[in-house]
Amino acid sequence: MGGRRSIRVRAGAAAAVAALLAGAVAGCQSEGAGRSEGRSDGKGAGSGGPYAAQDVDWRACEAPGGGERPSKGWRCADVEVPVDYADPDGETLSVALIRKEATSRKDRIGSLLFNFGGPGASGVATLPAYETEYAGLNARYDLVAFDPRGVGGSSGVVCRGDKEQEKALAEVDSTPDTAAEEAAYMRDARSFGAGCARAAGDLLPHLTTSNTARDMDVLRQVLGDDKLHYLGFSYGTQLGAVYAHLFPKNVGRLVLDAVVDPTADTAAHARHQTTGFQRALNNYFHKQGEDPKEGTARVAALLERLDEQPLPAGDGRKLTQSLGVTGIIYPLYSEDMWPYLTQGLDDAESGDGTMLLALADGYNERGEDGRYGTTTHAQRAISCADSSERPTLGEARALVRDLAGVSPVFGPALAWDTAGWCADWPAKGERATVEVSAPGAAPILVVGTTGDSATPYEGARTMAEELGEGVGVLVTNEGEGHGAYGSASCATRVIDDYLLRGKVPADGTTCKG
Repeated sequence: MGGRRSIRVRAGAAAAVAALLAGAVAGCQSEGAGRSEGRSDGKGAGSGGPYAAQDVDWRACEAPGGGERPSKGWRCADVEVPVDYADPDGETLSVALIRKEATSRKDRIGSLLFNFGGPGASGVATLPAYETEYAGLNARYDLVAFDPRGVGGSSGVVCRGDKEQEKALAEVDSTPDTAAEEAAYMRDARSFGAGCARAAGDLLPHLTTSNTARDMDVLRQVLGDDKLHYLGFSYGTQLGAVYAHLFPKNVGRLVLDAVVDPTADTAAHARHQTTGFQRALNNYFHKQGEDPKEGTARVAALLERLDEQPLPAGDGRKLTQSLGVTGIIYPLYSEDMWPYLTQGLDDAESGDGTMLLALADGYNERGEDGRYGTTTHAQRAISCADSSERPTLGEARALVRDLAGVSPVFGPALAWDTAGWCADWPAKGERATVEVSAPGAAPILVVGTTGDSATPYEGARTMAEELGEGVGVLVTNEGEGHGAYGSASCATRVIDDYLLRGKVPADGTTCKG
């Protein structure tokens, strides 16, 4: 899966503003030690082998945001896993973990592992930001998140520096119209891939979702859990489903929220996201009282003007067509952010690109100091390790014509992504699509939101079917936004009933509000 990131965005206007300007950071400092042992009875029951019984040194973590005082209850650790599970005696890497123990020890169910999407989102940095929202879950679960291999504290891949990233985002046209622009676009794509190869080295081909799923089973055993309880958002739904396929008998209570279509290849993923973002834009215009067709034409015309003449956006920076598309995409992840989209579009049509550029910066993880986050670096490395497909320039051009008919706003950029994402990637990918069938697994909640922009609702239906009869339990959340838990009250209750009380809803349950 490549192209536009599928990552959880916090609900709430205040959180949305904060997300534009900064990301949560969690660090670790030494304090005390703990031990947790797991077990493995070999192939099929667990992937841990000798890794499952390792001692874990839990250390106090700094408060989210990098504060000096430890945040009460949070602990960090590192767990060793093999780089290559086919060679368990070979090289290893450390997987970074963060945990807050259950507040009601007598009612404790076990550990609840989180993944917030991407691929490439840091669980260690993200989970503490949800401490208040997840207090109910924390009563009965140890809240646990990790940095997947290739991310953050787990041998995080950084493919280029901040200055090079700034230059590429400002100068490279993501919807090239001429031979020269096409050449520059592909040259930049190859440069990024080469940077990933230099950074990751021999680790590059092993940064697959299937290997991360195997890492999760090591974590399960190290944490002392007989079954894996899991809440995955966005790309995290793909990861959770792959885990269920590899270890169906180890599935506990799994929730997949904002679901990736497991049957989608590179072109289909681009088509799905084009459909999803356009659907969200249509819903946005409906709420504004504007005809979606007319609104879309107005935005497409604005982007055409930006292609010819970027707008001033403060501090000597410019809003280009490419950054404009990104600035429109980001607020479509959450209805709470739609007012920023309104301001951004209004300002841009008046000649000021500042707000749309700020929104693009939020998506691109650019801080006020000009430094960039690295989610996109890890996303690309993981996606290209997963996918064996390498679309050609000609295939991308044909897809541009196709997707522009679906959305003149989003189609061209998402189509071009397919050619540039893994261009001349220096390692082979695993397969065209993931395998998620999980016969024998316990029921898995598959939660799809009808207005989801980044992972359209149809993917949830497909995932539930692919998991298998009696395994995939579809829950439909009628509403907007990328992800239901914590933002849609009905869906949140259904998920809480399942995770906290083991109540499996009827397949096909529909939630409103």
